Amino acid sequence: MPPSESLDALLARIHAAERGPHVAAAFDYDGTLISGYSAGAFYQHRIRSGDMGPIELARTALIARRGIADPSEFATFFTFALEAWIGTEEADLEALGDKLFKGTIASKLHHEAFALVEAHREMGHTLVLASSAMRFQTEPMARELGIEHVLSTEIEIVDGRVTGGVVGKPLFGPEKARGLRDLAQAEGLDLEQSFAYSNGREDIPFLEAVGHAAAIEPDAELWAEAALRGWPVLRCAPPPSSIPGPKDVARTAAFYGGLLGAMGIGTGVGLLSRRRSAMSDIGMGMGTDVALKLAGVDVRVVRGSEHLWSHRPAVFIFNHQSKMDPMVVTKLIREDFTAVGKAQAKNVPVFGQFFQLAGMTFIDRSDNAKAREALEPVVEAIRGGKSLMIAPEGTRTPTPRLGPFKKGPFHIAMQAGVPIVPIVLKGIHTVQSRGGQLIHPGTVEVVVLPPFLTDRWKPRTVGIHADEVRDAMLEILRDWPTATNGKGAH
Repeated sequence: MPPSESLDALLARIHAAERGPHVAAAFDYDGTLISGYSAGAFYQHRIRSGDMGPIELARTALIARRGIADPSEFATFFTFALEAWIGTEEADLEALGDKLFKGTIASKLHHEAFALVEAHREMGHTLVLASSAMRFQTEPMARELGIEHVLSTEIEIVDGRVTGGVVGKPLFGPEKARGLRDLAQAEGLDLEQSFAYSNGREDIPFLEAVGHAAAIEPDAELWAEAALRGWPVLRCAPPPSSIPGPKDVARTAAFYGGLLGAMGIGTGVGLLSRRRSAMSDIGMGMGTDVALKLAGVDVRVVRGSEHLWSHRPAVFIFNHQSKMDPMVVTKLIREDFTAVGKAQAKNVPVFGQFFQLAGMTFIDRSDNAKAREALEPVVEAIRGGKSLMIAPEGTRTPTPRLGPFKKGPFHIAMQAGVPIVPIVLKGIHTVQSRGGQLIHPGTVEVVVLPPFLTDRWKPRTVGIHADEVRDAMLEILRDWPTATNGKGAH
């Protein structure tokens, strides 16, 4: 079997290729872009809903164990699986696909495959997601990653409802290769200069269709074929398990226990001294130190630690992927800061009450007028010497891709007359997934960018400045530094 290639070697191959949209980068979905199969999330949904009978469950488990051998067998299985959705409204299936993607599937993204997608985007290549699955499974990921072309098995929709039929042939085996060739002809793609990635033996024709093929987490037969053809093989780190083990439960309990203990001390000191700031400075600053240490989470600033202190007060912004992000950023900022959270956070037992006592601002995102009104005291708090910690994306993103920025944090900084200090996090996914509750040991690396001064900003140009800041964060995420600069945080 061929030795595994490093991710850096595959990235170098991409950067050595021709630039431009005539070069395609086509990715298989299940097992390639993500770990496992997106259909599993749909089956789990049906099992929880009580909609999956024992015969269907047993048959599905059998096929999952032994795999599918040829296109005709896949067509039979696909039709069988599709029967469960007969009569379902198209809009309902689209909504379910989005829900399952954000709640389950997105966390299975191979971060190595994500890095390949981003490298191809940087080269201006045409991105393609090709899968035998339904578009309801594939399109949410394509939208999230900005993949413009989706090839999938087309199911029949009549009067807005699923009929149970398939339009044409399922996009499995040779049909996926045909779909890619058809797209190449329609879009003027040069397949000899193009790239394709897959994990399964059924996609050998798909990989043969391009000049640069690679196997990602391949099955045994594809691995053997890759050895014969000289195709590189990439192994991916498994995503954090969503199934709690004893150590995971113990670490998570230790994390929250340490945080709650420090919050209790902070609350006591704050009430005795009548200083609200003591609650957050002790409860969260010291609390995150203790909690992260107990959970086995190491935080390392690889560049720019001096920018955490060079301009205070400031508006500290960060890329937001999980519940762990604010904990890491709190550890970095440490003192004299406030934060903004969604209104629902007030109802979280113990933590919600502590955040209210500590002076955190809560906003109702469903009401823009109330949200703007709620932020007015934040500007005054910053003018009074408090820094602000806020995620400009507004909510956690399903994948590592940096989402669009809201203008609110930038208006706040401009009105308060303080700089924007971007904090860029990498490796959060190894510690906690977007929707996960468990905390895993791991290392989070941090880059703190130089402050963006806001004294010359104008309201009409805030959107331009927000884009400039986002571009700077994207550049760091694309070309992550390795040398440690500054004392760091551990």
